[in-house]
Amino acid sequence: MFDHADPNAPRPLMQDPAFVAALRLCGQHPLRLPGGLILLQRRIFGLRMLMLPRAAPPPDLARQLAALGLQRRPLILSPEGTGWLPPSLPLARPKARAILPLHGRANTRRARLHPKWRNQLAAARSRGLVHTVAPLPADPDHPVLRLEERQASARGYANWPAPLTAAFAATAPAQTHLFRARLGDRFVAHMLFLSHGSGATYHIGHITDCGKAVCAHNLLLWEASRHFAERGMQSLDLGLLHPATPDLNRFKLRTGAEEVPTGGTHLYWHPFAAP
Repeated sequence: MFDHADPNAPRPLMQDPAFVAALRLCGQHPLRLPGGLILLQRRIFGLRMLMLPRAAPPPDLARQLAALGLQRRPLILSPEGTGWLPPSLPLARPKARAILPLHGRANTRRARLHPKWRNQLAAARSRGLVHTVAPLPADPDHPVLRLEERQASARGYANWPAPLTAAFAATAPAQTHLFRARLGDRFVAHMLFLSHGSGATYHIGHITDCGKAVCAHNLLLWEASRHFAERGMQSLDLGLLHPATPDLNRFKLRTGAEEVPTGGTHLYWHPFAAP
């Protein structure tokens, strides 16, 4: 069990011990490099591949792979940010993530909100919305996860399968933070965040038409930022910024989030490396 993230250790979600434990609970077999970084194993077109997700490759990557006898396996690199890379083949260009800093007092963070976003937050408060926060139940059939499956299918995007999110909740319940907004006797919006080290990441969310009308996601995101800041978290990852979703991008960036480039995706492969 990994019930508490270490607030002093910056660590991407997909390098967190709770993520590794969740993968194992789902029957997968991640590997650990001698330096501590996590490798995932996949089959792509029948070829056994390794993946180093959301982490900068170490300068001695070749030596660490050789220590595990993996020096000839293809490795997909997807570093968290820009920086050093070993000789590799670019597969996808860098993207950008919206990262919300959580330092400073609440009134300082509130001042960083775009005026329109701040007005929407005030409107949400005036409509009588009530918010709650609790761990996510470790049930792959939980309504929140089923809603996400239907939404992802309808909009054509990919996310974690419900059993993996439920497994994360089973291994690290205190690292799951389900915020829900209720208007009267109806829930009109939710947002699920996963914490890891000194940060947290927005994972999934849903909002009804009624929730949109009362700006429920503004309220939930603001309350989530307060929740994590009060617990010593340094940043909140709001996810990728996609050219196809300008309205969503604007919603994220108007919180005061910064546009941070990723390192892209690269193939590192030395099939003739010494055994």
